[in-house]
Amino acid sequence: MNEEWKSSKDKITGTVSHVIFRNEKNGYTVLNIHVDDATPAIEASSISVVGHFPFPPEEDLLTFYGQFHEHERYGQQFHMELYEPYIPEGKPAVIQYLSSERFPGIGKKTASRVVAELGESAIDKILHQPNLLYDIPDIKRQQADVLTERLMEEQEVAGVMSRLITYGFGTELATKIIQAYKGETLNVVEKDPYQLVQDIEGIGFQKADALGAQLGIESTSKKRLKAGLLFSLWQMSQSIGHVYLPVDVWTEEALKVLNYRNHDVDAEMLNQEVIELDEEGTVAVPDERAYILSLFFAEKGLATNVNRLLETDVQETFAEDLYLKTLGELENDFKITYADRQKEAVELALKSPLMILTGGPGTGKTTVIRAIVEMFKRMRGWNQRKEKKLPVLLAAPTGRAAKRMAEATGLKAFTIHKWLGWRGEEEEFLEHDEENPLEGELLIIDEASMIDLWLANQLFKAIPAGMQVIIVGDEDQLPSVGPGQVLGDLLRSETIPSISLSAVYRQAEGSSIIDLAHDLKEGQLSADLKETKPDRSFIACHGTRMPDVILQICQKAMEKGYSAREIQVLAPMYKGTAGIHLLNEKLQALFNPPKQGKRSMTYGDVVFRNGDIVLQLVNNPEDNVFNGDRGEIIALLKEKETEDGKEKLVVTFDGIEVYYEKQDLKQITLAYCSSIHKAQGSEFPIVIVPLSMSYRRMLKRNLLYTAITRARDSLIMVGEQRAFSLAVETNDQHSRYSHLHQRIQEASTNHENVKEGQY
Repeated sequence: MNEEWKSSKDKITGTVSHVIFRNEKNGYTVLNIHVDDATPAIEASSISVVGHFPFPPEEDLLTFYGQFHEHERYGQQFHMELYEPYIPEGKPAVIQYLSSERFPGIGKKTASRVVAELGESAIDKILHQPNLLYDIPDIKRQQADVLTERLMEEQEVAGVMSRLITYGFGTELATKIIQAYKGETLNVVEKDPYQLVQDIEGIGFQKADALGAQLGIESTSKKRLKAGLLFSLWQMSQSIGHVYLPVDVWTEEALKVLNYRNHDVDAEMLNQEVIELDEEGTVAVPDERAYILSLFFAEKGLATNVNRLLETDVQETFAEDLYLKTLGELENDFKITYADRQKEAVELALKSPLMILTGGPGTGKTTVIRAIVEMFKRMRGWNQRKEKKLPVLLAAPTGRAAKRMAEATGLKAFTIHKWLGWRGEEEEFLEHDEENPLEGELLIIDEASMIDLWLANQLFKAIPAGMQVIIVGDEDQLPSVGPGQVLGDLLRSETIPSISLSAVYRQAEGSSIIDLAHDLKEGQLSADLKETKPDRSFIACHGTRMPDVILQICQKAMEKGYSAREIQVLAPMYKGTAGIHLLNEKLQALFNPPKQGKRSMTYGDVVFRNGDIVLQLVNNPEDNVFNGDRGEIIALLKEKETEDGKEKLVVTFDGIEVYYEKQDLKQITLAYCSSIHKAQGSEFPIVIVPLSMSYRRMLKRNLLYTAITRARDSLIMVGEQRAFSLAVETNDQHSRYSHLHQRIQEASTNHENVKEGQY
């Protein structure tokens, strides 16, 4: 880091006395130091230094560059942007430093001899010529080694940090890089900066490319071309959900990534690198389809396990008369008459190793699930067994969907992650897989449209032979956030027995929301869209007025006694004048304004207050909360109120209390307005859906369909009718590149051919 930059910053030198707080994941650290010197001068003899450190410094004498900051609660702090070991100036200071306790066995006499021989720049000379001390008379080899090694240790991490900051990385990213590569950091970074894109979260291609240009890497170098190809393949899977890309599409996308500064790269250059990446085993490219390896193996694995289950014989078969008799008893007991299509679904579930049940809102999927579970109980004799635990597993992708499933069936339901025993983002599924499968006789998976390819593969690996599986979902909803369109592909394979429910039964008081949803499924916008109905309404306004209109609606709902937990605004985009971020800010001010005595905690641009409704953004299996779960802040605890002395925020998720330290607040966000994707699997009494043409690129039929089917009692649509019409007209139900349905068909055909050959 240049001297001009350093001179523009506040500076403090001191010895670390102890670590107040440290997050080992990201290196965020709060140190207490005894102050030796400060610019500008300060009165305090000790101060807290806040910043990111790759490893916790202990009892080190360091110089920090950054800014002094007055914290409203903790008083004066120093926000560190760069640190380096203290380098003493002048012969007396160097002698005192080298004879300090940090260099065991080096006394004042030895230190004086070193300085007499090498001068006041002795430390710099030793660092650049590690063997120099061996040539000084009366310095023992052991003493020379202690001095050299300790100086190198002190300089190394800080020197690497300084170099990374010079390359344009902030202290947080620099810390991540050093934690990942340790002693090889500069070797990796300077030899191939593009490796950072693959290894370090938060570093994209352009960031690495800027460093590549700084290091003199040619725009047409092989490592740059390969990095651009890999980055574009990964980005298209994460941002759009493609499982693979056709090679021509892949190279076209990679050219956009690589030629953002100039147009030196052409498709012919990339085609050669595609061949090499395939031959190296970095990607898989069968039949001109390019996969990242994890998706390639997930797709193959899921297809294999689907066919494995289809080939399994059902444990017990039943005579038709026994089935009809038992179903009749069930109808009498539940005082219900099942429609013919529902009866078909129940029968298919009993006799199939794997089946799919689909249908829109109000078509009776939940009724059929209850009937299936009860028929299994009676016809398998589960009620007569000694063990109380039923051999049925109810699973859903999110905690909220699992809760709805449990409420509907009266049985326990859990997330797929919990059934598999998943324990964290960076760990594998630790409890259940093909080696240690799930236990039970029946698995029912609800909200299957939300399951991505990776999760589906892990789940199906863990299903044992003999366990019957029922997949339930609505194929017209949005596909999963992650790659793939698993439910759609399973149906398109046409190898799995399936029943689609279309007749509407949940038509309480003529639900016009359900009518609207079924019109959407058919690609039509209801002629009475703008008419006010008992359960839905449309308020036309320009996109710029949507926030004000939404606030007025919510204000009136509050006056009628509705709470923030009962009202959900669902928007397609995060940014913009009617985006999720801005709407959350305005809705928080309405539902939960600041008050004297009400505690709050700020993280980034978001202020969290006691009573706020929040959304979990990442899976946290240790606390049994998952991406998309909705909770309420019930407490903000000060340091003196917690056992470990750390400030915490407490959220309750349907009775599960989770404690967040400040650095963990990136895991949650305000939830007064959320994305439509995040609302999948949930249902709310009142749903407000704003749409305008400013959302144009996001307007899709399945997006609107998913949004309106979240409304249980009341749906309020706000915005421009043209935007709603465009959403209905734009159907990209199978727009993701996926080969799963063909793989299932191929595996099924191959199996049949083998069987025919045996006879």
